[in-house]
Amino acid sequence: MKDILIRGTSDEGSIRFFCAATSNLTEEARRIHNTTPVATAALGRMLTAGSIMGAMLKNQKDSLTLQINGKGPAGTILIVSDQTSKVRGYISNPNINLPLNDKGKLDVGGAVGTDGAFTVIKDLGLKEPYIGKTPIINGEVAEDITSYFAVSEQTPSAVGLGVRVGVDAHVESAGGFIVQLMPEANEKIAILAEENVRGIKSVTEIIYYEGIDGLLNRLTKGIEYVIHDKKEIRYECNCSEDRIEKALISLGEKDMNEMIKEDGQAEILCHFCNKKYKFDKDALISILEKAKQS
Repeated sequence: MKDILIRGTSDEGSIRFFCAATSNLTEEARRIHNTTPVATAALGRMLTAGSIMGAMLKNQKDSLTLQINGKGPAGTILIVSDQTSKVRGYISNPNINLPLNDKGKLDVGGAVGTDGAFTVIKDLGLKEPYIGKTPIINGEVAEDITSYFAVSEQTPSAVGLGVRVGVDAHVESAGGFIVQLMPEANEKIAILAEENVRGIKSVTEIIYYEGIDGLLNRLTKGIEYVIHDKKEIRYECNCSEDRIEKALISLGEKDMNEMIKEDGQAEILCHFCNKKYKFDKDALISILEKAKQS
């Protein structure tokens, strides 16, 4: 089953909603980063949020970065997305193991921690990017994003995110939703939307048994709505040798000369896909010469 994101509104514009099935892209992230179950759950929730919030961007060249670090054992989780909801990410410590929480669930909050911030960076092609930062509420990610929307964007929102990991550590299902009230929302529609959200006990159960359409039906029960976009989403890294060369050039002539003299080579690992880029001495000299001529 493909990963799908749906974007829509109630037909009179009181609410807008996004729902996503992200099982495949979360499993791809697990495979790339070789994450433990709790790290998979934390990274998967952030990837799902990134794909949804990427779909909120207005322009094709806009980009979104999400970061959470609550000084827990997971370290930093960083996600990059765009308007097409192509998403990539990494977790500083993919090997964490924690006991289940008091509800018998993977302890994402314990992995992330609560002493830190949830940060949103939007590059909208302006002189400076938009940066919004709010304190972490509980490290479970969904509540932290709900707080971000309320505080930084003054938008009442309901956020649900989940990752179901099987006994073999593979991802069985993953997905999420964001429902937002628009200004001057119809009270009846707002109440219906709130009741629908409260009725969703497990996003992953719905995705697993009913798919994305099941989640959509639960969110919009009793509400007339319009679908504005329905698209396939995926995990995709945009690293390339050209980008890595530019990163090397950004080190500056002094550091590159030291690298050539002392190491005689460079090996750079992409954090998002774990691809290794190797440059021998001649390649480094050539890159440095090109930089001088430009």
